Amino acid sequence: MEFENERKRMVDEQIISRGIRDKSITDAMLKIPRHKFVPEDYREYSYMDGPLPIGFGQTISQPYIVALMTELLEVSEGDKILEIGTGSGYQAAVLAEIGAHVYTIEIVKELSDRAGKVIEELGYNDVHFLIGDGYEGWSENSPYDSIIATACPPQIPEPLLDQLKTGGRMVLPVGGDRQELQLIRKTKKGHEIKDIIPVAFVPMTGKAHDKTHL
Repeated sequence: MEFENERKRMVDEQIISRGIRDKSITDAMLKIPRHKFVPEDYREYSYMDGPLPIGFGQTISQPYIVALMTELLEVSEGDKILEIGTGSGYQAAVLAEIGAHVYTIEIVKELSDRAGKVIEELGYNDVHFLIGDGYEGWSENSPYDSIIATACPPQIPEPLLDQLKTGGRMVLPVGGDRQELQLIRKTKKGHEIKDIIPVAFVPMTGKAHDKTHL
């Protein structure tokens, strides 16, 4: 199988060695051909320890960050998950492989179309795509068990909090020049925020971008 050794090395050295223990995540990342989500020019680097460009100023996230964000969501089979920033489609594929119903939004049509083709080819039938402004979420299918964002808004988007179930979890980078990966738990009284690690994601565009100029 193509890149099978590289994929195993990625999971052993970048994921498990850094403390990710959820077998559903490591099994998913062992199975999914990450290189199919990477442009041809960068395919040989698909399993390296870092992000890669995918065009239109966007990136496919570092494998460890994909695993960490997925672990923080505490995904259960059958969960309904909203993803903000489809990008390459790799994160959506990981969630689908675990057994989630994935609703994913991408503002760049070309990226959404390309991700959709790869995910369809791999046989994931429970990933639903929307081209639009992720800051606004996807209210028609709310509430969600979890929300994950792979682009960074300047603050937590209120529409996303509104679309999250009480008891649900949201993982996203927040900030400007300095970004922090945050875990948000929605409670009956509001929400709780926990800082996880400093990160560097591409900025969220659309209304999130407009809010940086208010």
